Amino acid sequence: MPSRIVGIAITAILLLPPSPRLHAEDLIVRDARGLNAILPTAKPGDRILLQPGDYVGNFFFHNIHGTQAKPITLTASDPARPPHLKGRNLCLQFSGASHLIVSDLELSGARGNGLVLDDAEKFDRPATGITLKNLRVHDIGPNGNCDGIKLSGLDGFRIENCTVERWGDGGSAIDMVGCHRGLILDCSFRNGGDNGVQMKGGSTDITLRRCLFQDAGARAINLGGSTEDRFFRPPLKSMPADRRYEAKNLRVEGCTFVGGSAAVAFVGVDGAIVRFNTFYHPERHVMRILQENTEPGFVPSRDGQFLDNIIVFRSDRWSEGGVNLGPDTSPKSFRFARNAWYCDDRPERSAPNLPTPGVDEIVGKDPQFQDASKLDFRLKTSSPAAGRGSTALPVVK
Repeated sequence: MPSRIVGIAITAILLLPPSPRLHAEDLIVRDARGLNAILPTAKPGDRILLQPGDYVGNFFFHNIHGTQAKPITLTASDPARPPHLKGRNLCLQFSGASHLIVSDLELSGARGNGLVLDDAEKFDRPATGITLKNLRVHDIGPNGNCDGIKLSGLDGFRIENCTVERWGDGGSAIDMVGCHRGLILDCSFRNGGDNGVQMKGGSTDITLRRCLFQDAGARAINLGGSTEDRFFRPPLKSMPADRRYEAKNLRVEGCTFVGGSAAVAFVGVDGAIVRFNTFYHPERHVMRILQENTEPGFVPSRDGQFLDNIIVFRSDRWSEGGVNLGPDTSPKSFRFARNAWYCDDRPERSAPNLPTPGVDEIVGKDPQFQDASKLDFRLKTSSPAAGRGSTALPVVK
């Protein structure tokens, strides 16, 4: 693949009319000016390679389109030395993009959101084929609804091996509105604001797998939420009038939760599975079942499944038997099976307060982690909780 360098040193060349390109290229960029100049000209298959260093500014790009066979890639020239995008109001935004890979970058310092991808408010043309991997996003906000990664109107996306730390007090590490068919894999979320990952506004068919949530806010995962009508994707008028939802068909599996106020909140969600996860010392609840959007036609939060999980907690940091039930929900539609519950300072207080009877639950037996103080939640061979928790997730293809 041919390559060329873009930067201040060749500004004069950039003023010349661009010549047509027949083949994809490696485009080497070494400063903020070069990035702003070259990325809008990228063609399917191009790789924009950022050299190490600081890139300061609000980087906003519109209508960047690769193809499924030839995505456009924005990445580091040397992944061992990731370029650092230091935001002002934001770090990096792609509006109306498709078939785009963003990888091996560090983003920090934005007063608003860190990384933003959206459909340019063209609800009939979602941003498709987006991949984010090996990103570190940190110190965003810190005040207000400031998200580490904000996604609106994405369809068919993948987020892998990303870390988000210290995002806005009222924001999310990853906030999704009207997103569909996504996978969030092997990511870490630490020391955050309101919640770690949120899926709302008509979001469907999203899986979180093998992620770490450490002190990730009031709700580490918000399965649903509350969204203004005009932001729903698909539009509310296209949903059956009596079967509207904030989110549907969500899955959380193989994840580890440490600390935080509540680990998982089901909020106006129409079906979600939480399975093979480990919850260690949540501060109040392992679960909340809530309904924040009470507009006519929205289903009550319903049909959640909580299966094969391990929950270890302390009696002095535990409320309502670990499960908080809000009004206008359908807690009797939830299913609990094969979970292991253990109160490590008062084992006799291990029993949860579930809205429906659990099946084959283990209560009051130490799951015997290898070393919880070092976040090693593998189970010893003598564990009574074998086959449960984050390390027991079956291989998923």
